[in-house]
Amino acid sequence: MEPQEFKLTEEGIKAVLPPLEAEIMEYMWKVRVATAGEVYDYMKTKHPEIRRSTVSILMNRLCERGLLSRSIDHGRGGMRYVYSITTTREEFEEKVVQRILDALMSNFREATYAYLSRIRKE
Repeated sequence: MEPQEFKLTEEGIKAVLPPLEAEIMEYMWKVRVATAGEVYDYMKTKHPEIRRSTVSILMNRLCERGLLSRSIDHGRGGMRYVYSITTTREEFEEKVVQRILDALMSNFREATYAYLSRIRKE
């Protein structure tokens, strides 16, 4: 997962993921495996205007980002996609912090060292 941008005004994973994708990931970290329909049912309680196709598109984007994986399940209702997490929340947060610190070290090495040594002493 490569954060494309870091939004300083947002909290938690919304700082690196769009808001709806962040909400889907919060839910997926709780349940670990779900269909798009199950995620849609959850999202509908928070966003009554959301469409099922929107949830499917967002979940596919999360697959492209490497945060979810998708498999096909065949059942009585036909074919459906089952999504599962590929990384824990802790692993995700660690990767984000690592990538941000790596970028800071590449672009602002001296200032980053100075700041980190200053906060370490506090």
